[in-house]
Amino acid sequence: MKKYIFFIFLFFHDLLFASGRIKDLVTFKGVRENHLIGYGLVIGLNGTGDGGGEILNASLTRMFQKLGLNPKQEIASKNVASVIVTAKLPPFARIGQKIDITISSIGEAQSLAGGTLLITPLKAGDSQVYAMAQGQITVGGLKNGSVYGTIGKISSGATVEREVPSDFDNKTSLRLALQEGDFTTAHRIERTINNELGGKFAIAKDSTTIDVIVPPNYQRKIVELIALIENFKVNPDQKAKIVINERTGTIVAGGEIILKNVAIGHKNLSIEIKNNDDQEEGPPRLDRFYNINKETTLGDLVKALNAFGATPEDLISIFEALKSNGALTGEIEFI
Repeated sequence: MKKYIFFIFLFFHDLLFASGRIKDLVTFKGVRENHLIGYGLVIGLNGTGDGGGEILNASLTRMFQKLGLNPKQEIASKNVASVIVTAKLPPFARIGQKIDITISSIGEAQSLAGGTLLITPLKAGDSQVYAMAQGQITVGGLKNGSVYGTIGKISSGATVEREVPSDFDNKTSLRLALQEGDFTTAHRIERTINNELGGKFAIAKDSTTIDVIVPPNYQRKIVELIALIENFKVNPDQKAKIVINERTGTIVAGGEIILKNVAIGHKNLSIEIKNNDDQEEGPPRLDRFYNINKETTLGDLVKALNAFGATPEDLISIFEALKSNGALTGEIEFI
C-alpha cells in the first residue's frame, strides 16, 4: 500500500510540468455533436417483449394502417417492444454516413436480445429528422446463463438523411472554449497561439474563452489552421487540490500544494516543517523526528510519511488537520 500511495503522488507531480496539446484542452465553437432521439418498435423477440399496453397498441395500429392493413382488435404480443432510440450526430456529418445507435426499452420488455428495430426516424432539438435507424440489435451481458438486457446497440445502425448547415471554411474568426476554465491556462494558450502564428491573433476573453482572428494566409484554409493550433503545446495550470476516496484509501494530489511551517504529531509519527535557519540545536522533542524545508510541496511530505510507514488512513487524518490549521494551501475533496 505504501508504494501505491507514493506512486500516485510522484505520477501527478510529473504530470504537473508536462505539456499538453491545445487539442486536448479546448473545444472549437461550431464543432460539436448533436443528440438525436426517436421512438420505435422492436420485433422478433422470443416472448420477452411488452405484451401490450396503450402506447404499443397505438403504434402497432398505425404501422399496420400504413402497410394497408386495418386490424379490428388490439394486438397483445410479447414478441414486440416499444423503445427509445438515441444517437449522436457527429460534427459535419454528411448524407449517407452511418452512425451508431442505442436502443432502450420503455415498456415491460424483459429483454431486447434477438430483436430487430423497425425503421425509426431520429430527430434533433429542432424537431427535424436527421437520420433513419433500423437493424438487428445486439445485447451484451449474461444472467443465469442466458442473454439479458433491456438496452441494446446497433453498430452503424442509422443513416444520416440531413446535414447540419455549416459555412465553416468561410470563417474569419474562431472561438476556443476551455473544457476546464482557468485564467492562467487561457492566458498561456493566448500567448502560445500568438507566438506560433507570429502576430496578435488570439485574445483570452475570460477564463474559458479564447478568440482567434484567422490570419490572412489562412483564409479559406480553416481546417489547416485548426490542425496547426490543435497541436501547439501548452502547460495547463490547475488548482492545488487533494482528492480522497475514503472507501478505497486512494489519495490523488494535483497542483502546487505548498506547506507552511508546522509540526505534525500523529500516533507514533512526528514531522516538523521549518526553515533550515530556524532549526534548533539539541535533540528533537518528538519520538520520531524529521526536518524538511519550509515552503515544501505535498509530495515531499508524502515521501517522509511513507518512510515512516504511514497508512492511507494516517495520510487522510494528517491532511485534514493540516488544512484546518491553515498550513496546507489547497482544497480537499472527498469522493
